[in-house]
Amino acid sequence: MRPTPHRRAAAACAAVAAAGALVLAGLPGSASAQADPSPASPSLSPAETAAVDRTSPGVLKAMQRDLGLTSAQAEARLVNEAEAGADAGALRGALGRDFAGAWVRGATSAGLTVATTDASDVPLIEARGATARVVDHSVAQLDAAKGRLDRAARKTATRDAPVWYVDVRSNAVVVRAVHASAAKSLVAAAGVDSSLVRVERTTERPRPLYDLVGGEAYYMGGGRCSIGFPVTKGTQQGFATAGHCGRAGTATSGYNQVAQGTFQASIFPGKDMAWVAVNSQWTATPYVKGQGGQRVGVGGSTQSPVGASICRSGSTTGWHCGTISQHNTSVTYPEGTINGVTRTTVCAEPGDSGGSYISGSQAQGVTSGGSGNCSSGGTTFYQPINPLLQEFGLTLKTTGGGDPDPGEPGGTWAAGTVYSAGDTVTYGGSTYRCLQPHQAQPGWEPPNTPALWEAV
Repeated sequence: MRPTPHRRAAAACAAVAAAGALVLAGLPGSASAQADPSPASPSLSPAETAAVDRTSPGVLKAMQRDLGLTSAQAEARLVNEAEAGADAGALRGALGRDFAGAWVRGATSAGLTVATTDASDVPLIEARGATARVVDHSVAQLDAAKGRLDRAARKTATRDAPVWYVDVRSNAVVVRAVHASAAKSLVAAAGVDSSLVRVERTTERPRPLYDLVGGEAYYMGGGRCSIGFPVTKGTQQGFATAGHCGRAGTATSGYNQVAQGTFQASIFPGKDMAWVAVNSQWTATPYVKGQGGQRVGVGGSTQSPVGASICRSGSTTGWHCGTISQHNTSVTYPEGTINGVTRTTVCAEPGDSGGSYISGSQAQGVTSGGSGNCSSGGTTFYQPINPLLQEFGLTLKTTGGGDPDPGEPGGTWAAGTVYSAGDTVTYGGSTYRCLQPHQAQPGWEPPNTPALWEAV
């Protein structure tokens, strides 16, 4: 049963008490060890899986500033969002093709709404403590419609209809257009039923957020971008970043202008992802740069739901927070269309490209582009981290998911593998279904993490 806001606030207070052990050391430091799970209760709660108790004070302060929260509300929000993600994942599996999306709401994300196309599902949804909404279209139908728009965009000019996405809250595919005629042309070319689409007028013209002015972070030729997340590929160390920052073979230097590494692979447009392999002078650590130079620990890559809080770190504007507006978004830049990004209310400016998006301690993605700025506000898009890790065969550097199970129980589950919601694995003779997208790591074995896996 989903905890009530009061009980979940109490859980947040417990997280605050544990926060005294938060790691504030610099990038070269090491994370504090997690306590062993109790022999009587080996499973990790959603908040424990998301390492809420290890959220950096810098993240919490940025959430307070940008989301208008108190300290207690910021902490409670992260606990509630971890619980909501687990509940939404379980309901997605239970509802099957009736599932029409889920999102959190309220200052502390205390409310979870789950949409379905079948009114008979309402009791099941309410039994998990969520609010049910009966709608016309399943998320599978909306995703299919957006997929047709993505394909049509390859042959149709979309500069004046630069953004489209699945909006589960309005149960529609939204096309944001400078000129309504451009949206209508795209929809017509895709052959999508107009009942699935809502057109919104906008003056936004998103662009990649790289900069040609010297500064911090890393440099490539005359440009500057921001490191996303440290990663490894076998014994090779490096970092994930945006594809528009450089092509394969592009050399990079660090914030101190010391030779750093080389782009190994890059995709842009279509996607906006890349990774850089660094030389022996640089070491991958499980941190991103926080407010005032503090280091923020990365505990994993569990995807946060629509409406969840999210913070961004960039070399131009530092830390800023907002909320997740929509997953599965497409955006057209002058260079071409990018598919599968996430749209947020977080601001960014040139030079922030490639930088980190993080919810609590969970990596979400790397900055792609946006519109507006951090003075007047804006909208940004990030390339989700899990598809990037999967595309290039990378392992996210983390502070650790916990102590791995002893022995070798066997099965198809494997640490380092990126799993999507609905994927099935075997472990210890049992079969499990993935509830939330994430990259597996030791300590996150299916029996230990009911927030991520359910037995089937």
